[in-house]
Amino acid sequence: MPPPAALVAFARKRPTFVDGLLAMALTWGSWVWPVLAPHPLDRRPDALALLLCALVNLPLTWRRRRPVPVLVVSCAAAFAYHALGFHYGANSMGPLLALYSVVVHHSRRSALPAGALALAEWIYANALPGQEWAAVWYSTIVIGWTVAFAFGMRTLKVRNAQLADLADQLRREKAVAARQAVTEERVRIARELHDVVAHHMSVVSVQAGLGHYVIRSDPATAEGTLRTIAETSGEALAEMRRMLSVLRIEVDDGTAEPYSAAPSLDHLDGLVQRVRAAGVETEVTADGERRALSSGMSLCVYRVIQEALTNVIKHAPGARAEVSLLYSDDTLSVSVRNDGRPGAPPPGPDGHGLIGMTERVKLYHGSLSAGPLLTGGFVVRATFPLAAGEA
Repeated sequence: MPPPAALVAFARKRPTFVDGLLAMALTWGSWVWPVLAPHPLDRRPDALALLLCALVNLPLTWRRRRPVPVLVVSCAAAFAYHALGFHYGANSMGPLLALYSVVVHHSRRSALPAGALALAEWIYANALPGQEWAAVWYSTIVIGWTVAFAFGMRTLKVRNAQLADLADQLRREKAVAARQAVTEERVRIARELHDVVAHHMSVVSVQAGLGHYVIRSDPATAEGTLRTIAETSGEALAEMRRMLSVLRIEVDDGTAEPYSAAPSLDHLDGLVQRVRAAGVETEVTADGERRALSSGMSLCVYRVIQEALTNVIKHAPGARAEVSLLYSDDTLSVSVRNDGRPGAPPPGPDGHGLIGMTERVKLYHGSLSAGPLLTGGFVVRATFPLAAGEA
């Protein structure tokens, strides 16, 4: 059973503390083992044995920071322990773990001398009378396996570091791409709002000319033109405020191409026909009393529906889409859902498309959500508050 995530996180956050606990456990085990399983040829453990056990194992607390000094101290203390005749099998794990730390955390060039030092200590510790060659083979196998395993872990450590750097780079590139997408979307919104504001200004210009012409001959008509100018300019200013609230850039890249007048919900039927022609069966339902929306909001709703249907065409060709508009007293709710297609990727918007739709909806103080359906497929929902003049 894998260790709990909390323990793994703690061990990664405080490796020195964990190594200290391991070092104390090895010290205790190396002291207790000769007591519980004494060998007739070994010297009985005493205070000196306890001191040497501590010198062999306690330095492992710093095995990651100073692996080479830890290995030297551990092997020297182990040599002394076995030279004084204490238990031949005790204090073997300390040098082995120190060797592992040198290979993983130090340079590759230090692996060979570190392995030779640990091998010599192991052969000396296990070379019982008449079993010298067996000790050589046994120790060589153990030390060789330890070095090979340590090199594998070293390679894994380097690869994980490279993957972490790559993931960091991808996050930065994604953030740059997202900012670029927002900028491009804002430019696109600005161009479309230009159409909306230009329409209002044209009305103001015509009405102002008419009022000037009839101001003396027909004061009532002139008064009506002033009222129309006031209403139209107010709508234009509202659109401009929405535009300036999100645009902080100037665009003059010389790449603008001629574009048609901004569409609105009145063009929804044409959009649906084009989507059907692309192979996506689409149904549109509208509930509630339809309200007259400002040209900017109508454009925004149209673009959200267009983006959602475009993603259905791209990611789930042949799926069935449903567009729903619900007018209530103070909100307009729009949803575009599809039933997906078995084996196809989720037919939702990509990151940039979702960013673009969210930016549009925020212009009108609305909210947008998108996600997969439990029954399969995908849904995009947007809610727009209706102003007093639109409700």
